[in-house]
Parts: sequence; C-alpha cells; structure tokens
Amino acid sequence: MTAQPSPSSSPAAARARAAPVASSTRHSWLPRGSEGLRYRLGIASRALAAIAGGYALSGLAATVMALYLPTSRVEATLTGMLASFVIYTGAVMWVFAARTALRAWAGILAPTALLGAVLLLHYYAGGAS
Repeated sequence: MTAQPSPSSSPAAARARAAPVASSTRHSWLPRGSEGLRYRLGIASRALAAIAGGYALSGLAATVMALYLPTSRVEATLTGMLASFVIYTGAVMWVFAARTALRAWAGILAPTALLGAVLLLHYYAGGAS
C-alpha cells in the first residue's frame, strides 16, 4: 500500500501558503508578476547609458585632452582620439558592472558634466584660440 501525498504538501498548496511579495520590492505602478518588465527596463536603461552616455563621455574626454595636453595639436588630438576608445570601453564596462541603473547613470553623467564644464569654461573664458 502506497501512501498518498496529502493535498497540503502539493506544490500549488506551497505556493498558496507562500508569503506575498513585499511592497517594498515592487513598484506600485507595475502590475503583479511584472518583475521581468522591471528587469528589462533596467537593462534598457543601462544600454542607453552605455551607448549614449559612453559616447558623450569619450567624445568630451577626447576634446578636452586635445585642448589641454602639452604637445603639438596633432599629437594631442591623436592621443585624445586613441584614449577615447579606452574611455568608451571603460564606460560600457562600468555601466554593466554598477549595482543599480541609477548608479550607472550617475557614474556616466558626473564625469561627463565635469568635462562639459571644463570645455565650456575653455571656450567662454577666452581660452579658445
């Protein structure tokens, strides 16, 4: 005689007894069961930060390096352009290594804003030649 499993030990019963997801782990505007959507939006945000933010960061870094490196203009421009490939690669790695998408955006936008401010100061403070 084989023992029949009790109805309370079935997987469906175990799911029914499981505690509901705490509201602190879900956004209120996302419907229940849309954790996959939240994950996909986070990845899309990181991809946008990597593509657009990394491009802006590497472009501004190349420009600032071309303006301020103490070599000839040709050498400074070439050095800045070559360094921009390394900077872009580092930006993409940073975006996908950051703990949250917000930290990824902050890690891209902060140096981009700093380099943009340096470039604006150079042009508007009379440093353009």
